[in-house]
Amino acid sequence: MKRCANGAENDGFLVMDLLTLILLSVGLAMDCLAVSLAKGLASRRNTQWGWALLMAVLFGLFQGGMPLAGYFAGVHWTAFFSRWSHWIALLLLGFIGGRMVVEGLRPAAGDVKQASAVFTLPGLLLLAVATSIDALATGVLFIPCADRLCTGVLIIAFGSFVFSLAGYAAGSLLGRRFRLNAGLLGGLILVGIGLKIFLEHYF
Repeated sequence: MKRCANGAENDGFLVMDLLTLILLSVGLAMDCLAVSLAKGLASRRNTQWGWALLMAVLFGLFQGGMPLAGYFAGVHWTAFFSRWSHWIALLLLGFIGGRMVVEGLRPAAGDVKQASAVFTLPGLLLLAVATSIDALATGVLFIPCADRLCTGVLIIAFGSFVFSLAGYAAGSLLGRRFRLNAGLLGGLILVGIGLKIFLEHYF
């Protein structure tokens, strides 16, 4: 059986080599990518790269911070929060996405000043929590491999940062090239992510 550098047997945990950490980072970043894509679609002709950069930084910090918090919380508290993480993500993303859908169905949905295209710090913080809460449980994976914790957190945070910027750029480009109801489409994406996180908990 493989052992981590600290000598602990993995006992069913992933052995935290570099490839595993990169793959874990990519997996956790997918929700950030989709949410950033939705924000890019909503922004379309009014691209706001300063806010997009802040969004990517927040997503990276929260995605990296959640496994760190999960590690220090330990198995007991991580398991407790994991019981409710899917509900938190569903409610937050459902609320934010639902508002975007409603705005997108209004007659003035094509106006670039619609609320779904506006960045606010509270809104970005809610999205950062919603997209990262399910990453809390991954902190348990580092308990038998504590020597990989710092490297893992940095890789996870960087991966989410990069995918968030890429998602926003792609969404903004698509929104400019195609005549889309950006608010409606972005809202549906957010609601869909919330449902995905919720259903993955049970299936």
